[in-house]
Amino acid sequence: PYLESGKVDVVLASYSITDDRRKVVGQTGPYMVTGQQILVKEDSDVAGIEDLKGKEVCSVTGSTSLENVKAKGAKGVGADSYSECAEKVLDGTYAAMSTDGSILAGLAAQNEGQLKVVGDEFSEERIGVGYSKDHPEMCEWINGVLEKAFDDGSWAEAFELTLGPSGVETPEPPELDACQ
Repeated sequence: PYLESGKVDVVLASYSITDDRRKVVGQTGPYMVTGQQILVKEDSDVAGIEDLKGKEVCSVTGSTSLENVKAKGAKGVGADSYSECAEKVLDGTYAAMSTDGSILAGLAAQNEGQLKVVGDEFSEERIGVGYSKDHPEMCEWINGVLEKAFDDGSWAEAFELTLGPSGVETPEPPELDACQ
């Protein structure tokens, strides 16, 4: 909505590239490829999404994550933020939360000894940049900035600074989509 209304020029917010979103806004990237996983209390016996059929699993309202957990048989419950979901897992309101593994790794690191990431990735999330369809030239500019960051090592450095402390290994940069 912020892109459509002109309130912002770009969206960089763990923004999954999807065909549905591309119908209303421009999207390019990905600058990261991750997958959806599960975050539970440290003492939970949940090993993955298959253990959550029929149980309430929190994620951010309007996210692709809610759709994905529902497709796996869990009851997706929306919240305003990932931190709100983590708090609800900690206090026992929900059995788990789910979103991109990179976000969950950060939440687990912030709550070390209280929360853990479990299970294999059960989706592929291509995280990109959103821009207004009214400014298609933004695609080439964004891709240029990303290519420069990939080539000069600043992308890998940023990855290490943000996700490295959680134990996530720095991957090779992903291949960017062509601008349309």
